[in-house]
Amino acid sequence: MIARIACLVGARPNFVKMASILAELRRREQFTPVLIHTGQHFSAEMSDSFFRDLDLPAPDVQLDVHGGSTVQQTAKLMHALEPVLGEGRYDLVLVVGDVNSTFASAFVASRFGIPVAHVEAGLRSFDRRMPEETNRILTDALSNWLFTTEPSGERNLLAEGIRKEQIHFVGNVMIDTLLRFRHKAEESPVLETLGLDAGEYAVATLHRPANVDDDGGLTGLFKMLRRIGDTLPVIFPVHPRTQVRLSAIGIAPGNVQVTPPLGYLDFMRLISCARLVLTDSGGIQEETTILGVPCLTLRTNTERPITITHGTNRLAGTDPEAILIAAEECLSAPPPVLPPPPLWDGNASRRIADLLAAAL
Repeated sequence: MIARIACLVGARPNFVKMASILAELRRREQFTPVLIHTGQHFSAEMSDSFFRDLDLPAPDVQLDVHGGSTVQQTAKLMHALEPVLGEGRYDLVLVVGDVNSTFASAFVASRFGIPVAHVEAGLRSFDRRMPEETNRILTDALSNWLFTTEPSGERNLLAEGIRKEQIHFVGNVMIDTLLRFRHKAEESPVLETLGLDAGEYAVATLHRPANVDDDGGLTGLFKMLRRIGDTLPVIFPVHPRTQVRLSAIGIAPGNVQVTPPLGYLDFMRLISCARLVLTDSGGIQEETTILGVPCLTLRTNTERPITITHGTNRLAGTDPEAILIAAEECLSAPPPVLPPPPLWDGNASRRIADLLAAAL
Protein backbone atom coordinates (compact mmCIF):
# COMPACT_ATOMS: atom_id res chain seq x y z
CA MET A 1 0.00 0.00 0.00
CA ILE A 2 1.22 3.48 -0.89
CA ALA A 3 0.39 6.01 1.82
CA ARG A 4 -0.84 9.40 0.66
CA ILE A 5 0.44 12.03 3.10
CA ALA A 6 -0.68 15.66 3.21
CA CYS A 7 2.34 17.78 4.25
CA LEU A 8 1.20 21.18 5.50
CA VAL A 9 3.26 24.37 5.49
CA GLY A 10 2.31 27.99 5.95
CA ALA A 11 5.14 30.04 7.48
CA ARG A 12 8.91 30.40 7.37
CA PRO A 13 9.69 27.88 10.16
CA ASN A 14 7.41 25.33 8.48
CA PHE A 15 9.33 25.56 5.22
CA VAL A 16 12.66 24.89 6.94
CA LYS A 17 11.34 21.91 8.91
CA MET A 18 9.37 20.38 6.04
CA ALA A 19 12.20 20.62 3.50
CA SER A 20 14.12 17.62 4.83
CA ILE A 21 11.01 15.62 5.73
CA LEU A 22 9.59 16.02 2.26
CA ALA A 23 12.89 15.09 0.62
CA GLU A 24 13.00 11.89 2.70
CA LEU A 25 9.38 10.96 1.96
CA ARG A 26 9.87 11.54 -1.76
CA ARG A 27 12.78 9.10 -1.77
CA ARG A 28 10.55 6.25 -0.61
CA GLU A 29 8.20 4.37 -2.91
CA GLN A 30 5.69 3.61 -0.14
CA PHE A 31 4.79 7.31 0.26
CA THR A 32 3.03 9.84 -1.94
CA PRO A 33 3.59 13.17 -0.21
CA VAL A 34 1.33 16.07 -1.21
CA LEU A 35 2.66 19.53 -0.31
CA ILE A 36 -0.06 21.96 0.75
CA HIS A 37 0.86 25.63 1.30
CA THR A 38 -1.78 27.59 3.20
CA GLY A 39 -0.34 30.97 2.22
CA GLN A 40 0.06 32.20 5.80
CA HIS A 41 3.36 33.84 4.80
CA PHE A 42 2.57 35.26 1.41
CA SER A 43 5.39 37.72 0.61
CA ALA A 44 8.23 36.67 -1.67
CA GLU A 45 10.74 37.34 1.12
CA MET A 46 8.90 35.14 3.61
CA SER A 47 7.79 32.35 1.29
CA ASP A 48 9.02 32.19 -2.30
CA SER A 49 12.70 32.66 -1.47
CA PHE A 50 12.58 29.81 1.05
CA PHE A 51 11.12 27.41 -1.51
CA ARG A 52 13.98 28.32 -3.85
CA ASP A 53 16.74 28.12 -1.24
CA LEU A 54 15.53 24.84 0.25
CA ASP A 55 14.91 23.02 -3.04
CA LEU A 56 11.25 22.63 -2.13
CA PRO A 57 8.99 21.66 -5.04
CA ALA A 58 6.14 23.93 -6.01
CA PRO A 59 3.16 23.22 -3.74
CA ASP A 60 0.67 20.69 -5.05
CA VAL A 61 -2.05 22.79 -3.42
CA GLN A 62 -1.65 26.55 -2.94
CA LEU A 63 -4.17 28.34 -0.76
CA ASP A 64 -4.34 32.08 -0.19
CA VAL A 65 -5.06 32.55 3.50
CA HIS A 66 -3.30 35.38 5.28
CA GLY A 67 -3.90 38.49 7.32
CA GLY A 68 -6.29 39.16 10.16
CA SER A 69 -6.01 38.46 13.87
CA THR A 70 -4.96 35.07 15.17
CA VAL A 71 -8.61 34.03 15.57
CA GLN A 72 -9.65 35.39 12.19
CA GLN A 73 -6.74 33.79 10.40
CA THR A 74 -7.25 30.41 12.07
CA ALA A 75 -10.93 30.42 11.15
CA LYS A 76 -10.11 31.29 7.52
CA LEU A 77 -7.50 28.53 7.43
CA MET A 78 -9.99 25.93 8.65
CA HIS A 79 -12.56 27.07 6.10
CA ALA A 80 -10.04 26.83 3.24
CA LEU A 81 -8.61 23.50 4.38
CA GLU A 82 -11.97 21.74 4.82
CA PRO A 83 -12.54 20.87 1.13
CA VAL A 84 -8.84 20.20 0.52
CA LEU A 85 -8.45 17.62 3.29
CA GLY A 86 -12.02 16.34 3.08
CA GLU A 87 -11.73 15.42 -0.58
CA GLY A 88 -8.04 14.49 -0.74
CA ARG A 89 -8.29 10.85 0.41
CA TYR A 90 -5.26 11.19 2.67
CA ASP A 91 -3.90 8.46 4.91
CA LEU A 92 -2.11 10.96 7.12
CA VAL A 93 -1.83 14.71 7.69
CA LEU A 94 1.69 15.72 8.73
CA VAL A 95 2.15 19.09 10.43
CA VAL A 96 5.23 20.83 11.82
CA GLY A 97 5.79 23.50 14.43
CA ASP A 98 3.27 25.74 16.13
CA VAL A 99 1.89 28.36 13.74
CA ASN A 100 -1.81 28.90 13.03
CA SER A 101 -1.61 26.69 9.93
CA THR A 102 -0.34 23.83 12.12
CA PHE A 103 -3.30 23.82 14.49
CA ALA A 104 -5.89 24.55 11.80
CA SER A 105 -4.66 21.61 9.71
CA ALA A 106 -4.69 19.22 12.67
CA PHE A 107 -8.19 20.30 13.65
CA VAL A 108 -9.68 19.86 10.18
CA ALA A 109 -7.94 16.52 9.71
CA SER A 110 -9.34 15.26 13.01
CA ARG A 111 -12.87 16.25 11.94
CA PHE A 112 -12.50 13.96 8.92
CA GLY A 113 -10.94 11.14 10.93
CA ILE A 114 -7.55 11.49 9.24
CA PRO A 115 -4.63 10.55 11.52
CA VAL A 116 -2.29 13.43 12.38
CA ALA A 117 1.47 13.37 12.90
CA HIS A 118 2.98 16.37 14.69
CA VAL A 119 6.66 17.08 14.22
CA GLU A 120 8.17 19.12 17.08
CA ALA A 121 5.59 17.92 19.58
CA GLY A 122 5.65 18.55 23.31
CA LEU A 123 7.51 21.86 23.41
CA ARG A 124 6.08 24.12 26.11
CA SER A 125 6.84 27.66 27.27
CA PHE A 126 4.08 27.40 29.91
CA ASP A 127 2.99 30.89 28.84
CA ARG A 128 -0.59 30.78 27.61
CA ARG A 129 -0.34 34.39 26.43
CA MET A 130 1.67 33.14 23.45
CA PRO A 131 -0.57 32.13 20.53
CA GLU A 132 2.01 29.48 19.66
CA GLU A 133 1.59 27.82 23.05
CA THR A 134 -2.13 27.30 22.47
CA ASN A 135 -1.39 25.94 19.01
CA ARG A 136 1.14 23.48 20.44
CA ILE A 137 -1.15 22.15 23.16
CA LEU A 138 -4.18 21.73 20.90
CA THR A 139 -2.21 20.20 18.02
CA ASP A 140 -0.64 17.64 20.33
CA ALA A 141 -4.03 16.75 21.79
CA LEU A 142 -5.32 16.03 18.27
CA SER A 143 -2.30 14.07 17.04
CA ASN A 144 -1.80 10.32 16.73
CA TRP A 145 1.99 10.41 16.27
CA LEU A 146 3.99 12.90 18.30
CA PHE A 147 7.60 13.37 17.21
CA THR A 148 9.75 15.16 19.80
CA THR A 149 13.00 17.07 19.45
CA GLU A 150 14.23 16.92 23.05
CA PRO A 151 13.50 14.98 26.27
CA SER A 152 11.38 17.79 27.75
CA GLY A 153 8.84 17.13 24.98
CA GLU A 154 8.07 13.61 26.20
CA ARG A 155 7.83 14.73 29.82
CA ASN A 156 5.36 17.46 28.91
CA LEU A 157 3.22 15.16 26.78
CA LEU A 158 3.07 12.43 29.42
CA ALA A 159 2.02 15.05 31.99
CA GLU A 160 -0.84 16.03 29.68
CA GLY A 161 -2.10 12.47 29.39
CA ILE A 162 -0.65 11.49 26.01
CA ARG A 163 0.06 7.76 25.81
CA LYS A 164 3.75 6.86 25.80
CA GLU A 165 3.40 4.65 22.73
CA GLN A 166 2.32 7.70 20.70
CA ILE A 167 5.50 9.62 21.54
CA HIS A 168 8.70 9.19 19.55
CA PHE A 169 11.99 11.00 20.25
CA VAL A 170 13.44 11.51 16.76
CA GLY A 171 15.63 14.61 16.97
CA ASN A 172 15.30 17.96 15.25
CA VAL A 173 14.31 18.29 11.59
CA MET A 174 15.30 21.96 11.56
CA ILE A 175 18.84 20.81 12.23
CA ASP A 176 18.51 18.25 9.40
CA THR A 177 17.94 21.16 7.04
CA LEU A 178 20.68 23.31 8.54
CA LEU A 179 23.28 20.55 8.15
CA ARG A 180 22.02 19.65 4.68
CA PHE A 181 22.39 23.21 3.36
CA ARG A 182 25.25 24.47 5.51
CA HIS A 183 27.90 24.23 2.78
CA LYS A 184 25.60 25.92 0.29
CA ALA A 185 24.93 28.72 2.79
CA GLU A 186 28.68 29.27 3.14
CA GLU A 187 28.69 30.36 -0.51
CA SER A 188 26.25 33.21 0.19
CA PRO A 189 27.76 36.67 -0.49
CA VAL A 190 25.61 38.33 2.21
CA LEU A 191 28.59 39.41 4.36
CA GLU A 192 30.27 41.09 1.41
CA THR A 193 26.98 42.68 0.34
CA LEU A 194 26.44 44.16 3.81
CA GLY A 195 30.10 45.10 4.30
CA LEU A 196 30.64 42.81 7.29
CA ASP A 197 33.61 40.89 8.66
CA ALA A 198 33.01 37.47 10.20
CA GLY A 199 32.88 37.53 13.99
CA GLU A 200 32.66 41.31 14.18
CA TYR A 201 28.92 42.03 14.23
CA ALA A 202 25.68 41.11 15.99
CA VAL A 203 22.38 39.99 14.46
CA ALA A 204 19.00 40.86 15.96
CA THR A 205 15.47 39.71 15.14
CA LEU A 206 12.15 40.61 16.76
CA HIS A 207 8.67 39.50 15.77
CA ARG A 208 6.69 38.18 18.75
CA PRO A 209 3.64 40.23 19.75
CA ALA A 210 4.86 40.59 23.34
CA ASN A 211 7.92 42.46 22.04
CA VAL A 212 6.67 44.39 19.04
CA ASP A 213 3.03 45.24 19.75
CA ASP A 214 3.77 47.40 22.81
CA ASP A 215 5.06 50.79 21.70
CA GLY A 216 7.11 51.44 24.83
CA GLY A 217 8.59 47.95 24.89
CA LEU A 218 9.59 48.00 21.23
CA THR A 219 11.09 51.47 21.59
CA GLY A 220 13.15 50.36 24.59
CA LEU A 221 14.43 47.25 22.81
CA PHE A 222 15.41 49.22 19.73
CA LYS A 223 17.24 51.82 21.80
CA MET A 224 19.10 48.91 23.44
CA LEU A 225 20.16 47.64 20.00
CA ARG A 226 21.46 51.11 19.12
CA ARG A 227 23.56 51.12 22.31
CA ILE A 228 25.09 47.77 21.33
CA GLY A 229 25.64 49.29 17.89
CA ASP A 230 27.93 51.90 19.44
CA THR A 231 30.57 49.20 19.92
CA LEU A 232 29.54 46.40 17.52
CA PRO A 233 27.64 46.65 14.23
CA VAL A 234 24.07 45.34 14.62
CA ILE A 235 22.26 43.86 11.61
CA PHE A 236 18.48 43.74 11.89
CA PRO A 237 16.64 41.74 9.19
CA VAL A 238 13.17 43.11 9.85
CA HIS A 239 10.07 40.89 9.95
CA PRO A 240 7.14 42.42 7.99
CA ARG A 241 4.93 42.82 11.09
CA THR A 242 7.84 44.40 12.98
CA GLN A 243 8.42 46.84 10.12
CA VAL A 244 4.80 47.94 10.34
CA ARG A 245 5.16 48.62 14.06
CA LEU A 246 8.48 50.47 13.66
CA SER A 247 6.99 52.68 10.96
CA ALA A 248 3.87 53.37 13.02
CA ILE A 249 5.91 54.45 16.04
CA GLY A 250 8.43 56.36 13.95
CA ILE A 251 11.55 54.70 15.33
CA ALA A 252 14.68 55.77 13.45
CA PRO A 253 17.20 52.97 12.69
CA GLY A 254 20.15 55.08 13.83
CA ASN A 255 23.29 52.95 13.80
CA VAL A 256 21.32 49.70 13.48
CA GLN A 257 21.60 48.35 9.94
CA VAL A 258 18.05 47.38 9.00
CA THR A 259 17.64 45.01 6.05
CA PRO A 260 14.62 43.41 4.38
CA PRO A 261 13.84 39.80 5.34
CA LEU A 262 16.59 37.48 4.13
CA GLY A 263 16.31 34.13 2.39
CA TYR A 264 17.30 30.99 4.26
CA LEU A 265 20.82 30.64 2.85
CA ASP A 266 21.70 34.30 3.37
CA PHE A 267 20.34 34.27 6.91
CA MET A 268 22.17 31.08 7.87
CA ARG A 269 25.40 32.58 6.57
CA LEU A 270 24.72 35.79 8.49
CA ILE A 271 24.10 34.17 11.89
CA SER A 272 26.80 31.52 11.47
CA CYS A 273 29.44 34.25 11.29
CA ALA A 274 27.93 36.54 13.96
CA ARG A 275 29.64 37.28 17.26
CA LEU A 276 26.26 37.48 19.00
CA VAL A 277 22.61 36.90 18.13
CA LEU A 278 19.70 38.59 19.93
CA THR A 279 16.29 37.15 19.10
CA ASP A 280 12.81 36.19 20.27
CA SER A 281 12.59 33.35 17.71
CA GLY A 282 12.38 29.72 18.78
CA GLY A 283 14.08 28.32 15.70
CA ILE A 284 17.06 30.65 15.91
CA GLN A 285 17.72 29.42 19.45
CA GLU A 286 18.17 25.95 17.93
CA GLU A 287 20.21 27.05 14.93
CA THR A 288 22.69 29.06 17.02
CA THR A 289 23.06 26.05 19.35
CA ILE A 290 24.37 23.96 16.45
CA LEU A 291 26.39 26.80 14.92
CA GLY A 292 28.09 27.56 18.25
CA VAL A 293 27.08 31.23 18.22
CA PRO A 294 26.15 32.93 21.53
CA CYS A 295 22.42 33.67 21.58
CA LEU A 296 20.43 35.94 23.87
CA THR A 297 16.70 35.17 23.81
CA LEU A 298 14.74 38.33 24.44
CA ARG A 299 11.99 36.59 26.37
CA THR A 300 11.37 35.46 29.94
CA ASN A 301 10.73 31.85 28.90
CA THR A 302 11.58 29.34 26.20
CA GLU A 303 9.85 26.22 24.95
CA ARG A 304 13.27 24.89 23.95
CA PRO A 305 15.11 24.43 27.27
CA ILE A 306 17.73 22.14 25.75
CA THR A 307 19.19 25.16 23.92
CA ILE A 308 20.10 26.48 27.38
CA THR A 309 21.24 23.26 29.07
CA HIS A 310 23.09 21.88 26.02
CA GLY A 311 23.56 24.92 23.82
CA THR A 312 24.67 28.50 23.50
CA ASN A 313 21.34 30.10 24.36
CA ARG A 314 20.63 32.29 27.38
CA LEU A 315 17.35 33.84 28.52
CA ALA A 316 17.98 37.58 28.76
CA GLY A 317 14.43 38.76 29.46
CA THR A 318 12.97 41.93 27.94
CA ASP A 319 14.46 44.63 30.18
CA PRO A 320 16.88 46.64 28.02
CA GLU A 321 19.40 47.20 30.81
CA ALA A 322 19.49 43.50 31.72
CA ILE A 323 19.96 42.59 28.05
CA LEU A 324 22.87 45.01 27.75
CA ILE A 325 24.57 43.41 30.75
CA ALA A 326 24.05 39.94 29.28
CA ALA A 327 25.41 41.12 25.93
CA GLU A 328 28.53 42.55 27.56
CA GLU A 329 29.11 39.26 29.37
CA CYS A 330 28.79 37.28 26.13
CA LEU A 331 31.13 39.59 24.25
CA SER A 332 33.76 39.49 26.98
CA ALA A 333 34.13 35.70 26.82
CA PRO A 334 35.02 33.38 23.92
CA PRO A 335 32.09 31.52 22.30
CA PRO A 336 31.52 28.17 24.02
CA VAL A 337 32.42 24.93 22.26
CA LEU A 338 29.72 22.36 23.00
CA PRO A 339 28.58 19.01 21.57
CA PRO A 340 25.14 19.01 19.91
CA PRO A 341 22.06 17.93 21.87
CA PRO A 342 21.10 14.24 21.60
CA LEU A 343 19.89 13.16 18.12
CA TRP A 344 20.48 16.59 16.60
CA ASP A 345 22.54 14.79 14.00
CA GLY A 346 20.80 15.42 10.69
CA ASN A 347 18.83 12.14 10.68
CA ALA A 348 15.52 13.11 12.31
CA SER A 349 13.64 13.03 9.00
CA ARG A 350 14.86 9.50 8.32
CA ARG A 351 13.67 8.35 11.75
CA ILE A 352 10.26 9.90 11.14
CA ALA A 353 9.93 8.22 7.74
CA ASP A 354 10.99 4.85 9.22
CA LEU A 355 8.35 5.09 11.94
CA LEU A 356 5.62 6.10 9.51
CA ALA A 357 6.58 3.35 7.07
CA ALA A 358 6.21 0.74 9.83
CA ALA A 359 2.92 2.19 11.06
CA LEU A 360 1.19 2.91 7.76
